[in-house]
Amino acid sequence: MNVKSLMGRRAAVAAGLVLALAGGVSAQASAAGTGALGGKAKAKAAIATCSQTELGVSSVKERDARHLLLTVQNASDKKCNLYRYPLVRIGAGTRNTPVIKDSNGTPGEPVTLTPGQEAYAALLVNSGGTDEYKAKNVTLKLQGSTAGSTAGGPIDVPLPVSTLYANDGQLVTYWTTASGYALDFIMSK
Repeated sequence: MNVKSLMGRRAAVAAGLVLALAGGVSAQASAAGTGALGGKAKAKAAIATCSQTELGVSSVKERDARHLLLTVQNASDKKCNLYRYPLVRIGAGTRNTPVIKDSNGTPGEPVTLTPGQEAYAALLVNSGGTDEYKAKNVTLKLQGSTAGSTAGGPIDVPLPVSTLYANDGQLVTYWTTASGYALDFIMSK
């Protein structure tokens, strides 16, 4: 190989790195051939999973106490990831509230919270049917990065009313950073 062609290759590699960096892709990802998506997924995975030690939790009623908006806020000084949806139990219930599958706006992607940022999940306490029971508390657990795992223990959710009237028609949404998006899935029920 002659010097001229070696210099041409080095210039091409350097130009490729400059273009990759200008496009927001790391030089390592470009050199490894993983592309922007591979680098983005690895960056999300490097962020710790949110747990109850980093989050403040609250709830508000929307329209009536059948429709609650669950809010978590990152109270730490580092980013953290929320996975899928909260595992919610209303009252002394022994099962987790089913999730509205269509409410997952970013399938497979965690919700990343920066310090001070909030995330929301909407909770339908009662579908309007019969067989209501009184509930004095709501607890939630956060899911871990691996399906079926949890991050920390149960969190007691402060309620906007002293008693909820729940039934087996309860539903919860996936986590999102847009409260209106979460509420869209339960307000018509």
